[in-house]
Amino acid sequence: MSGSKPKAAPAVAYKGPVIVDPVTRIEGHLRIVTQVENGKVVDVQSSAQLFRGLEIILKGRDPRDAQHFTQRSCGVCTYVHAVGSTRCVENAVGVDKKLPKNATLMRNLTMAAQFMHDHLVHFYHLHALDFVDVANALSADPVKAAKIAATISPRATKAEDLKAVQDKVKALVASGQLGIFTNAYFFGEGGKRHPAYKLPAEVDLIAVAHYLEALRVQVKAARAMAVFGAKNPHTQFTVAGGVTNYDALKPERLAEFATLCKEVKKFVDEVYVPDVLAVAPYYLDVAGYGAGCKNYLSFGEWPTPGKEADLNGGRWLPAGIIMNGNLAKVDPVDPAKIAEHIKHSWYNGDSVLHPYNGVTEPKYTKLDDKDRYSWMKAPRYNGEPMEVGPLAQVLVAYGRGQPEAKATVDFVLKKLGVKADVLFSTLGRTAGRAIECSIVAGKTQSMLDELAENVKKGDTKLYEEWKMPDTAEGVGYVGCPRGGLSHWIKIKNKKIENFQLVVPSTWNLGPRCAAGKLGPVEAALMGTPVLDPKRPVEILRTVHSFDPCIACGVHVIDAKTGEETVVQAM
Repeated sequence: MSGSKPKAAPAVAYKGPVIVDPVTRIEGHLRIVTQVENGKVVDVQSSAQLFRGLEIILKGRDPRDAQHFTQRSCGVCTYVHAVGSTRCVENAVGVDKKLPKNATLMRNLTMAAQFMHDHLVHFYHLHALDFVDVANALSADPVKAAKIAATISPRATKAEDLKAVQDKVKALVASGQLGIFTNAYFFGEGGKRHPAYKLPAEVDLIAVAHYLEALRVQVKAARAMAVFGAKNPHTQFTVAGGVTNYDALKPERLAEFATLCKEVKKFVDEVYVPDVLAVAPYYLDVAGYGAGCKNYLSFGEWPTPGKEADLNGGRWLPAGIIMNGNLAKVDPVDPAKIAEHIKHSWYNGDSVLHPYNGVTEPKYTKLDDKDRYSWMKAPRYNGEPMEVGPLAQVLVAYGRGQPEAKATVDFVLKKLGVKADVLFSTLGRTAGRAIECSIVAGKTQSMLDELAENVKKGDTKLYEEWKMPDTAEGVGYVGCPRGGLSHWIKIKNKKIENFQLVVPSTWNLGPRCAAGKLGPVEAALMGTPVLDPKRPVEILRTVHSFDPCIACGVHVIDAKTGEETVVQAM
């Protein structure tokens, strides 16, 4: 494989526009309208179709209630909103620097389990079908596939197990009810294989087997979260001042968490990362598109005790800003430079406000409005769009020389025979997620050992007392699996006066800002080739690579004819 950045697949001209609606395998409701000329995307609008109004719902409530509302934002990465809301209250009342170290460790361990769960589910169940041709796996030779698997993973793979998977998939196809594989893009025009799918049948079969296995493994990561969090989704153990799960300090509970995480880590090391490295060489052309703005923001994660609010020095994975893909220069994060734009959103006015002063006044116009076209605001950092997510978090850590990130990124680049700039792409986001999952899984045991050692020494403190002030403001930063999350609160008369959530999907999927600059997903889709207008998998690959937290309809509209073809997508 070449060490230089591969060229994108040549675009094929086609007649007529394409509408892909709905797109599943993501959370919520998103509509992406693109204009295509000569087989490439030339204009994009990212339109969020869901209005939640959580900021309105929270006004006048007790600040301590915020976490119970905000974590209902999502049914997948729920814990991160609980942490964000709790951290912002702690920052406001001044207890964030006094948290017991065991409380921070408990939160960090639950966050690690959340990352492992989220990344496994995303790669296998939300993104894999953009690269893996399930139908093609039916023609694979299981014996040959087992031999290939032996070169990919250190664990043994039996031909009879792969044959059993193949038979299961054949039975689904024969029944005419494909279930979880329904409406994927495996076949092109006239039943022929889609030209954008490139894996050999045997590699497709291996990937399908691992897809099914990952359904069972992700449950173990979710169970690990519940060991400390009391339940999953929507954990119940975080409170402003610490955590409440004293029962989890028992040796048997710590051992249960350790066992579950070890099983998940084993799958990450022996299956997930090897699968990404096995699939990527067939899709190096996907490194030729999807770069987007190449500005990256990370809030970092896994704070050390007493430094929950310290973005620039207090976190295991560091925070930072990268502009225009310059990995040699990682700047500290300045929260004062964050602002939200609403000029092209369904809100009243066209203000540009810092989140502390954010206003949420909905004003819907119409679906096909060319000016205001999304319920999402458009966050900007110093006036620039910023990509957040696993790739951003890995690149910032890599640029800062964080040991685990640097070693893992260098290993992946060497294995694929490519340079670091290949990561600025759709393929890079997928690889970045696997890299992040690997280094987080590797960190979990040392955090658990530290917690167990504290308990052994008799330190079981999990909560610090504090008093609610009449007036205060605070922010909670979370580097969650989908990227930089921040919750901002203003307290007046001991109640919530204003609450704003700036979530990863608003950073990534928000519309144009007041200056007309495209959001990261909009920019990433520009120039994307579309080989088959009825099955535009290239668009899905880029959208899915961001792991949007809103289910979406992708609409491709021809700039000249305005004609439409409707396609159902998974």
